[in-house]
Amino acid sequence: MIYIAYFILGFTILQFLVALANLIFFPGLPKGTLNSEPLVSVLIPARNEENNIGTILNDLKNQHYQNIEIIVFNDLSTDKTEEIINSSAKLDNRIKLVNSEGLPKDWLGKVFGCYSLAKIAKGDYFLFLDADVRVSGNIISNSVSFMNKKKLGLISIFPKQILKSFGEKITVPNMNYILLTLLPLIFVRKSKFRSFSAANGQFMFFEAKLYKEMQPHKKMKDNKVEDIAIARYYKQHKIKISCLVGNKTMECRMYNGFKEATNGFSKNVAAFFGNSYVVSVIFWLLTTFGFLFILFNLPITLFIIFIFVFFATRIIVSIVSKQNILENMIYLIPQQLSLGIFIYKGFINKFIKDYQWKGRSIN
Repeated sequence: MIYIAYFILGFTILQFLVALANLIFFPGLPKGTLNSEPLVSVLIPARNEENNIGTILNDLKNQHYQNIEIIVFNDLSTDKTEEIINSSAKLDNRIKLVNSEGLPKDWLGKVFGCYSLAKIAKGDYFLFLDADVRVSGNIISNSVSFMNKKKLGLISIFPKQILKSFGEKITVPNMNYILLTLLPLIFVRKSKFRSFSAANGQFMFFEAKLYKEMQPHKKMKDNKVEDIAIARYYKQHKIKISCLVGNKTMECRMYNGFKEATNGFSKNVAAFFGNSYVVSVIFWLLTTFGFLFILFNLPITLFIIFIFVFFATRIIVSIVSKQNILENMIYLIPQQLSLGIFIYKGFINKFIKDYQWKGRSIN
């Protein structure tokens, strides 16, 4: 038991050091300057996004970077998504609508949408955005500048999360907690190892020529976590990538409550742990009940150190993520319980042959 307690203490300190590295080498998108504005294709797959699509299209129209084409793939929506896109297109000729003719066998819907969009895009850069993302300021020009400066093939950004309901506040912060305590994001760009890979499909910015050569969405056509798979695929082929954390220029309300968040995160929670539910469970047990091993097996001084490091880590993650520190402290216990539910539900979903997401089977 003593050895387990020391292991847990060491792991907690390691989490703190990783979070501290992410604070020191703050992984945000830096401001940049451009001598010219190459064409950027903004590509949005959309399925039943009537509550979001109009807002993101307005955000893009108001971008400081004007040399863009905006193409939306309407993935058999049954709501007013198509109508809203058409209305926006009448006001701005940079906006184009592409309607899906059906999902081919062995493809997942969003991945096929991205692939279809890329086939008709004309830009020097491809920016894949989810419809629920909000963008402002110079995020496109800064992305072009950063990609050129660092000679990258892919930039992916985890947006600043908008958390409104109690259900969101006890679920969504888990994503950044896992990411920022297990992976120093600077290693995504600096290291050649595939294990140091991360990406978020909400914002994927590609150099177009390289994208056409690599065909990442075609390669990952049936992968439920295609974003992380694409990041590893690029690194496997020695292509430099970068994973960053968003600020006020990129925000997102991913889910509208506990049930929706649980269904969403359970699809991909294991991807944060190398697609291993065993590792996922171990992580959850260590971070939820680890304090008991230290309390009953180690000197009180070490327990105090553990408590300090544990909460300092949570505070750092909240700072880097631009989240409310006090709320994350108050909701720490329900957040941990929610993470356990994600892992359990994700494991169960592996054995459900007709698991549904947005009205479509993804198994």
